Amino acid sequence: MRRTVLLVDDHDWFRSMFRRVLEADGFEVVGESADGEAALEAAERLQPEIVIVDVQLPGLDGFEVTDRLVAAGRDTAVVLISTRGASAYGIRLAESRACGFIPKSALSAGAVAALVA
Repeated sequence: MRRTVLLVDDHDWFRSMFRRVLEADGFEVVGESADGEAALEAAERLQPEIVIVDVQLPGLDGFEVTDRLVAAGRDTAVVLISTRGASAYGIRLAESRACGFIPKSALSAGAVAALVA
């Protein structure tokens, strides 16, 4: 059974590229969002198993999106991503309720699968 994914990033080209990567490895991308508010609405409507969310978004950032998804009691795995490394986020990342963080330079379908297995 294919794992369903919602991609959240404010760059259209990145979402398009990573959608192809995920789908080539057997994930089903059920939606995309460009900002935090749209991500929360899409997660409610689509009920994805995995939400891959950029930390830096217009409006609500990835940490706030993660907190709200987890607080809503969703059985959704949230993976935070960023062009910056984990050290750039320090304690915020350490205290995040995301299931993990992947820098975009190391992002792959396999890395996502390993975090949500």
